[in-house]
Amino acid sequence: MRIAVAGATGNIGSLTVAALERGGHEVVRVSRSLGVDLVSGDGLDDALTGVEAVIDVTNAPTADRDGTVAYLGATTRNLLAAGERAGVRHHVLLSIVGIARVEGNAHYVGKREQERLVAAGPVPWTIVPATQFHDFAAMVASWTEQDGVATIAPLLVQPIAPSDVADILAEVATGEPQGRHVDVAGPETQDLVDMARRTNEARGHKVRLVPTWSGLFGPTMAGDVLLPGEGARIAPTTFDDWLAEQR
Repeated sequence: MRIAVAGATGNIGSLTVAALERGGHEVVRVSRSLGVDLVSGDGLDDALTGVEAVIDVTNAPTADRDGTVAYLGATTRNLLAAGERAGVRHHVLLSIVGIARVEGNAHYVGKREQERLVAAGPVPWTIVPATQFHDFAAMVASWTEQDGVATIAPLLVQPIAPSDVADILAEVATGEPQGRHVDVAGPETQDLVDMARRTNEARGHKVRLVPTWSGLFGPTMAGDVLLPGEGARIAPTTFDDWLAEQR
């Protein structure tokens, strides 16, 4: 199959491209750095010529609510419209577990807008909600790190390996549209603070972590809010497995 990956140069995008290519598929890489502007739509029609499925793993470059909604809304509308013109038969969106249960998070608001547009759009679709990636904890800590100290919320998560997400996206895209896919998650629950500590230790990075609910992630995300629902698809790679690769 000829499959386009929007956001192909990012971490999850590049892994998805690799998964598809291992399966023998022809992959069209879609990103601004490769000459396709998803916000304006420039180059998108040419990129989707002959494409049967689109996988959207794009992220918003802004952290504010209005900017995130505007960016993800524009890119999603353009992808869907170009997909309809090109005769794309399957639009796959990577989303996040639990976003309907969290208010006030700008990125989650943007993802909800993406989901709404895809579900109401003209192209048959599958939305794949995934839990946080294994590298999420250290990334979150890096956002606030200053003078060797970083704040981080003590979230309960069930993280998944990015490579497992890529494999699932590749599998879904080559199949029939499913509507909303079951939640996908890793095999074990983890504490975000402990994950960040262990990841930084494995990478040889020294930073003191200060648990707090006063930052980007507030107490509305505590408890089981971010955990997968009943009947979730459990990916095989544990956090320990992934961590061993960071050393």
